Amino acid sequence: MDKIETMRFKTSLKCEGCVTKVTEPLNQLVGEGNWAVDLSSPERQLKIYSGNVTEVQIVEAMKGAGYTAERIA
Repeated sequence: MDKIETMRFKTSLKCEGCVTKVTEPLNQLVGEGNWAVDLSSPERQLKIYSGNVTEVQIVEAMKGAGYTAERIA
């Protein structure tokens, strides 16, 4: 069984419409229910709950949807 790791990213997401645009690529990459976006945080924080993806994969998926993601500690 893979270790579940929570990765956090600062994103350029601004609204629910933005979240809708990244839903399909993130669901394909990490699976539905394995990620969440907090639009109320100053960083518009994206949390990934998966041990099966890399930071680069997340950044590229977000970039492909037209948004930025930068890992935060």
